[in-house]
Amino acid sequence: MQFTYRRLSECLIESDATVKYRTYLADAFAWLEAREENSIHAIVTDPPYGLREYTDIEKAKLRNGRGGVWRIPPSFDGCKRSPLPRFTVLDKAEIAALQAFFSKFAEQAIRVLVPGGHIMIATNPLLSHYVYHPIMKAGFEKRGEVIRLVQTLRGGDRPKNAHEEFHDVSVMPRSGWEPWGLFRKPCEGRVQDNLRKWGTGGLRRVSDTNPFLDVIQSSPARAEERRIAPHPSLKPQAFMRQVVRAALPLGRGVILDPFMGAGSTIAAAEAVGYSSIGIEKDSAYYSVATRSIPALVRFIPNGTNGKSGGALAAAKRFKANSHRAGGRIRRETDSRPHRPYIWSKRTFLAR
Repeated sequence: MQFTYRRLSECLIESDATVKYRTYLADAFAWLEAREENSIHAIVTDPPYGLREYTDIEKAKLRNGRGGVWRIPPSFDGCKRSPLPRFTVLDKAEIAALQAFFSKFAEQAIRVLVPGGHIMIATNPLLSHYVYHPIMKAGFEKRGEVIRLVQTLRGGDRPKNAHEEFHDVSVMPRSGWEPWGLFRKPCEGRVQDNLRKWGTGGLRRVSDTNPFLDVIQSSPARAEERRIAPHPSLKPQAFMRQVVRAALPLGRGVILDPFMGAGSTIAAAEAVGYSSIGIEKDSAYYSVATRSIPALVRFIPNGTNGKSGGALAAAKRFKANSHRAGGRIRRETDSRPHRPYIWSKRTFLAR
């Protein structure tokens, strides 16, 4: 299907002038083909990188609780765990399709991004190499990875149907981290020249004394957030606001999430005051996003969301491994719009 800007505008969420985001119910590749060159300043996205689990057939099984390639964990102590995709079931043909998918994405991304624009893309340790290679082949520079330290249910299991016989064996390590690939479209000249012309080429610092770090401690999305935005791959606002804020070094430009899902990237951009565009082709997830984005913007990470004390009080309590001068791992913090809270040795500063 060919998209024109007029048709794209028909999909635009109508909103008041204070809202800086637009969302489209559209195929990401068709939308990117219609977008003009050098018009996006950063891409922050968590794509359907397993592909098979996000086909219509498998999503229907997920929504009906039947599983398919999705692993539906049992309830534990009254807590219903979120489904996880079985990435290890991908065969050679599906891996080839995965690489073709990201080749197509990277070719479009390098066209629409301005020089020096970054891609921050979520993946996992099993599949990251299949994601990264096509992006670099398209001409992007790999600038490292942002490591999200998060404990999930992936890995650590005993051999299937032989767990009693091999009770001291885990098939693979229990996952304790999630990689986010960091790539940059080549700059025009020096970084300083690119910053002056395009406003891109680097990453926004946390503060004058603290650069953006490539390791961020993060919990899974909490129950309150999942009630707001039910999606199997929802990322928490406390994490998303940090990576989104870093993506625009001068705090201006447009963030794109071509695989929007429930809208966590768009909500994070709105929360920190950035303009953003979200694309989602699944009508059910698109409906979730249109409802959830405003609520996620108002959500207070690590806070009590309306109860006495709130996130500010929680953030002021000393944390032994908080992000301090000296390069320790940054924890999730309040992350309200324009007020990332930074610890100093004696005082709590709001910058």
